[in-house]
Amino acid sequence: MTQGYLDLSQLKIKLKESLEEISAEINKGIKTLNNDSYCVLVELKNLKDKFEQVGTMAASFYLNNYLSPYTDKYLEISTCIQHLSHQRHGALIVIERKDGIASLIQAGTIMGATLTSSLLESIFYPGNPLHDGAVLIKGDKIYSAANVLPLSNTVSGGKKIGTRHRAALGLSEKSDALVVVVSEESGVISFAIGGSLFPISVTSSYI
Repeated sequence: MTQGYLDLSQLKIKLKESLEEISAEINKGIKTLNNDSYCVLVELKNLKDKFEQVGTMAASFYLNNYLSPYTDKYLEISTCIQHLSHQRHGALIVIERKDGIASLIQAGTIMGATLTSSLLESIFYPGNPLHDGAVLIKGDKIYSAANVLPLSNTVSGGKKIGTRHRAALGLSEKSDALVVVVSEESGVISFAIGGSLFPISVTSSYI
């Protein structure tokens, strides 16, 4: 396991513990409502912050949970996207699952290389001729790079989203592929699956 990262079983335990803590605080807040002199607004703010942290943790857990049946290199992918996030290097990574996606994408450059974090990271280094477009991962191999994905017309929260995110959603709407996006503007990591986009905090140590 990569140093500094939790495996799936540890992450599940941490997620359960955090939810139990939130549940206990909610019950405590309900009881304090009987005290008219006690203001629960501060507690609600703390709960909101904790819910966001748990949401990040849950997204991280399910990302690796969705990846692990289809590639033994899921921790390599997690390590790579964390590095890309910190460097604000944009990335678009497709992990093929049960559905073949050859007919849904415009094929790029065939690689057929064993997946490593360093190789995957180097592909998205600015100036690399392969950094535009999506990397396609099949099993434990980087199958190809610079692939073009179908774009979605979906908007998020009433706002238009960037091309990488539209591409991630577009492919996830047409297949069961999991698509990871790193924003070069914010460094935020997201993944698309089943036509939905799930953000993961850049500061998370759980992915």
